[in-house]
Amino acid sequence: MSTYVYGIADAAHPSLPDGMEGIGRPALTVRTVTGGGLAAIVSDAPENLRPKRRDLLAHQNVLSEAGGGGTVLPMRFASVAEDDDAVTAALEERAAHYHERLEALRDRVEYNVKAQHDEDSVLRTVMTEHPEVQAQVERNRATGGGSQGEKLRLGEMVASAVQHRELLDAQLIRASLEPHAHDVSPGPESSGWITNLSFLVDRASSERILGAVEELRQSSPHILFSVNGPLPPYSFVEVTPTAPQAAAVG
Repeated sequence: MSTYVYGIADAAHPSLPDGMEGIGRPALTVRTVTGGGLAAIVSDAPENLRPKRRDLLAHQNVLSEAGGGGTVLPMRFASVAEDDDAVTAALEERAAHYHERLEALRDRVEYNVKAQHDEDSVLRTVMTEHPEVQAQVERNRATGGGSQGEKLRLGEMVASAVQHRELLDAQLIRASLEPHAHDVSPGPESSGWITNLSFLVDRASSERILGAVEELRQSSPHILFSVNGPLPPYSFVEVTPTAPQAAAVG
């Protein structure tokens, strides 16, 4: 049977969640597989695994339980190896890399920050910053809305100004938050967000990055923020791409 991998820790980790319930219905029992001075937190992998809410929460719960006693390299949901022997082989083959990552992530957590524009607020900001846009609005208004060509021109001017503001705000957010983090990992781009960044921060001083986000909220009210954390540092595990596919964990 395939082996589902939740995370990787040092073999001497004091609170590996051996015997607790993991993903699956009925819930599968969590156990550990060791190799290279490391312990992988695993269970059997259920058939037809899908990202259902119950299993996503179970995955997170296992990592939270393990993370309470020390550093764990979190694997993303649906990380599956061929069997326990493949997990052991991967741990032994890549022990140096995993030990280095455990040390780099010790006592650190991830905060994900996404930002988007409030449409009405950013339009007011654009009007203030670009007098030529405001002038075109006034010209169109004076002629009953303007011709079709004038309307198109105004639309293009507004779109260009908003895109420029998005670029500037994305740069501002990163520049303001990056000094409070050890590392930054850009997340996947998606429509609606002007930026999507994950920050690796010390668990004991995470209030610094939260304070910096709050300062941005106050100084830039046209930006709406979504902050998620503290999280296991998923974005900073750095599973090595050169590992043989059959033995890869994560």
